[in-house]
Formats: sequence, structure tokens, C-alpha cells
Amino acid sequence: MAQSKLKELDSFNWKGLNRRGQKISGELKAGSVAEARQQLLRQGINPTAVKKKAKPIMIGQPKVGSADIAVVTRQIATMLGAGVPLVQSLDLIANGASNETLRQLMLKISSKVQGGTPLSEVLREHKDYFDELFCDLVKSGEQSGALDRIFDRIALYKEKAEALKSKIKKAMFYPIAVVVVAVIVTSILLIFVVPQFAQIFGSMGAELPAFTLFVLGISEWMQAYWYVALAVVMALIWAYGKAYKTNHQFKVAADHGMLKLPVIGGILNKAAVARYARTLSTTFAAGVPLIEALESAAGASGNEKYRAAILTVREEVAAGNQMNMAMKTTQAFPEMLNQMVAIGEESGALDSMLAKVATIYEQEVDDAVDGLTSLLEPLIMAVLGVLIGGLIVAMYLPIFQLGSIV
Repeated sequence: MAQSKLKELDSFNWKGLNRRGQKISGELKAGSVAEARQQLLRQGINPTAVKKKAKPIMIGQPKVGSADIAVVTRQIATMLGAGVPLVQSLDLIANGASNETLRQLMLKISSKVQGGTPLSEVLREHKDYFDELFCDLVKSGEQSGALDRIFDRIALYKEKAEALKSKIKKAMFYPIAVVVVAVIVTSILLIFVVPQFAQIFGSMGAELPAFTLFVLGISEWMQAYWYVALAVVMALIWAYGKAYKTNHQFKVAADHGMLKLPVIGGILNKAAVARYARTLSTTFAAGVPLIEALESAAGASGNEKYRAAILTVREEVAAGNQMNMAMKTTQAFPEMLNQMVAIGEESGALDSMLAKVATIYEQEVDDAVDGLTSLLEPLIMAVLGVLIGGLIVAMYLPIFQLGSIV
């Protein structure tokens, strides 16, 4: 009965009088209006009006992203570390969640855990939010009886992963922003501004320079077929996304190509190495066997080149070879990482060595993104200046020639 009530909590707006007779109002969660009134009475509030909060119309359920899961993981780690029981921790997180989808998710997990199902098995039922690595680490924590320490490690891993993802998005945003802004500004000028000059040139009856004729030709095409250009761009973006998700060979080629891009490629390479080292450090320190840890690291690599390399390392280690030698064979990892792994294997401190490498490369990614940002800010101005300046020159060139003839 308690479980069903836990699932059916709704939000209620209420008004009432406190012990001093003052009018107050607020919002609470309860299974019914009667239960909401009972809660208020227990708090010393005499309710005068209790009404169920209306749900928004024509608005989809809010999404739960990886950043939300990282926050929840940290909350669970903190509560478990403070001695709060697991079920109570899940309930507290659910009741404090402003995201309705997240609240329902935590209530479902809490209900099943309270019914006796291990947390790792419950999390596997929600693969959209908790990946195999997360579930495997939780399972190792359950088996070792150190779930609080495991959640602390997972929280740290998630926070580092989110920070790294944010840096990569930031690095990718600026080049895309340069292209998008340049295309939008140029298109506006070609469609709305250049035609005004075309009418002036037509009234002159003079022969126009080749550069001006070229720009006018582009302007005429844009006016007539701008929707075709937009449709082609949208179709190309959709086709790329579809092929990347469904065609493995295309995905491999695309990932390899991204790593070869100037500036951006270096950032992506460092990010992949940092992600590999951080994942392997977290799983290995949690007591996961090295073979399984490598498999988890391959799944979390985020790039097909490194995924293939890590799986090769896994096969070599399973065959009895040292991991640092297997990594050298793939020629995919930097020499510093190989040397640090070798030292870690010899000293028996592989997890701490990998954690240090991850920290180094995460810092390098951060520095590279900051450098890229500083570089691209003037580059945006330069690109826009060249495009807009070129259009201005093309439009005023006939006027300058006419002035020289006169």
C-alpha cells in the first residue's frame, strides 16, 4: 500500500491559517486532497483551500539528461556517506526534484529497491539513463558492501565526464558558429541588399565588372532558389546524422576524419585519451576485473578509432600480455600514457596512475578550448569582414569605375 501511494503523489496548492491566525499558502505533494489536509493539520496549519495543481497542457514531459544523472549520483553518494539509508535517500531526491520525469524515475527505483530488488538490477531496467558501466560499478559496490564509496567514485567520474563533454561542445560550437553566422549574414545581403544595387546598375546601362556580375548572379540564384539551398543543407545534415547512427563503416570514417581536423582534432584526441584513462581508473579502482574494465572503457570511449584500439588491448591482455605493451602495439595512445601505465603496472598502482593521466589530459583539453576560443573570436570578425567587405566592393566597384571615366 505504501508503494502505491509513493507512486501516486501529486502536487497540491493550498491556503490556510497558521497558529497565529495569519494567512499563508504554499505547495506540497500528497496522494489525495484528504492526505494533503492531514499533512497541513499535523504541521499546525488550518487549511482553508486545497486544490490539485493543474498539469501543463500541450507540453511534453521534461527530459532527464546525463547532467541530471550526475547530480543525482552525487546526491546519493553524499547521503549514503552521511549514513542515510538507500531507500530514504532515493525518496528524498524524488521529493526534492523539480523535474517531474526525474521524480517519477526515482520513485520507481525506490519502490523496487524497497521491495527487495538489488539497486543494480533496477538501474538496468532504465538503460536510457544508466549505462552498463554505471550498473556494473553499482553491482561491484553491492557485492563489496561499500556502496557509499562506489557512488562517490561514480559521482566523480560523472562530474569529470560532464565537464569534459561541456568543453568539447564548447570547442565545436565556435567553428560552427562562424559558419552559421557567415552564411546567414551573406544570405541576407544577397537576397535583400544586392538586388537594390542591381536596379541601380540596370539604369546605368554601363558594362559591369566580372566580379560584380558574379555576385549579381549568385544573388539572382539565391532569390529564386533560396529554399532549395536550405532544403539541401537540412537534407545533408539529416543524412549525416542518419548514416552516423546506422552505418558502422560511415561512423568509423567520420570519427577518423574528425580526429584529423586542424585544432579540433587535437582536442578530440586528448579528450578521448582523458575519457579512456578516467573510465579505466574508476572501474579498476572499484574492483572491476581489468578485462571487464577495458570493455567498459571501450564502450565509453566516444570514438570508433579508440574503441577499436581499446578492444585490441583487451584481447592482448586476455592473452596474457602486459597492458602497456598492448597499448604500444595499437599506436593509438600517446607515449606518456603508455609509460604511466607501465609504471602503474610495475608498482601496483595502476588506478592512481590512470587518474593522474586523466587529470593531465583534461587540463590540456581545457587549455586547448580556451586557446581556441581566443583564436576564433577575431577569426569570426575576419571571416565576416571578408564576406561583407567583398560584397561591398563588388557593389561599389562599378560606381568607382564610372567615377574614373567621368
